[in-house]
Amino acid sequence: MAGTTPGTPRVLRAMNDRAALDLLLEHGPLSRTRIGNLTGLSKPTASQLLARLEAAGLVVVTGTTEGRPGPSAQLYAVNARAAYAAGLDVTPQRIRAAVADITGAVAGEYELPTPGRRADSVVRQVTDALDGAVKAAGITRADVHRLVVGTPGAFDPSTGRLRYASHLPGWHAPALLDELAAALPMPVEYENDVNLVAVAEQRLGAARGHDSFVLLWNEEGLGAALVIGGRLHRGFTGGAGEVGFLPVPGAPLVRQVTKANSGGFQELAGAQALPALARELGIQGVGGGPHARVATALLARAAEADSGVYGELLDAYATSLATGLASLVAVLDPELVVLSGDVIAAGGEPLRTRVRAELTELAAARPRLVSGTVRSGPVLRGALESALATTRDEVFDTSR
Repeated sequence: MAGTTPGTPRVLRAMNDRAALDLLLEHGPLSRTRIGNLTGLSKPTASQLLARLEAAGLVVVTGTTEGRPGPSAQLYAVNARAAYAAGLDVTPQRIRAAVADITGAVAGEYELPTPGRRADSVVRQVTDALDGAVKAAGITRADVHRLVVGTPGAFDPSTGRLRYASHLPGWHAPALLDELAAALPMPVEYENDVNLVAVAEQRLGAARGHDSFVLLWNEEGLGAALVIGGRLHRGFTGGAGEVGFLPVPGAPLVRQVTKANSGGFQELAGAQALPALARELGIQGVGGGPHARVATALLARAAEADSGVYGELLDAYATSLATGLASLVAVLDPELVVLSGDVIAAGGEPLRTRVRAELTELAAARPRLVSGTVRSGPVLRGALESALATTRDEVFDTSR
């Protein structure tokens, strides 16, 4: 609120406006009386507030109250068309894009397959994916207020180069961020994919209401997100949470990490560890294919059986996960640990229970251990939530 003085009527009005808009986002359509009750504002002040927000295009009348004694009252809601935000989830195989209106409702989605695409076509891939979602939403690029792009690894803030994600072709060009900025009309932010899963879980899922937690993610790769005091901890180069490289007992040390991603916590508990472990236990029909898909199928079968050799598989894998988690807990002492990603989720409650028991044995602290609940496109949902948070701060600021 530049140019204003705390406590002035203008600032107080803006604070009341934002409080009312947040209540409408949380509760849906509300009457003037209900808004007044929830904010503590008098009826005249609430009426002035709503008139001001309606004139600014931030709220609209959506109907009237029904089924109550006395005259009906108008219901107000946030104007969904006041602004739009977009998110992208980038992997080597595809780019998923989505556009949400200011209320958080997804207005359009699009998926662009990218396997085998030329590395020099990244800008075109990004714009094509975004345009597909924008078209599905019935808007234009110019209507998108902000875009958040989720990728593996992280862009080093000092160099602008993507690190820790050598498997993402084309995203390591020195001028890539400048080229994308020139091609896109809206502000663009870039965030690690696992960090965005943590954003989704904190806003909508298992970490809601928690200011400090660790999220452990396992799909194609093993990663973690660290939230401390309500804020993502990214580290000096953006590499905080790259726990696949973490030295752990039972796995070789990772050397020359820029050339290979083997050894460490990734080799002990990553998706590639499950097929070998299953074969060692004599499990038949392990099959081939991508490690994550094979591991997910194995853990789903193990969770359903929860006994015999499959119980042994769950026991062994829980020990592997808990070994790395114990190091994170020892350093960070989080109040909550969230287990997420398709591979871990496939193990369900039988796996979570075993990891909790192992962690109790291995770690000095006793954080709550829960399973993630944002299961449908958590990276993309986190990107949207991140973009929406900044968009709302800007669009809902009526002090300007």
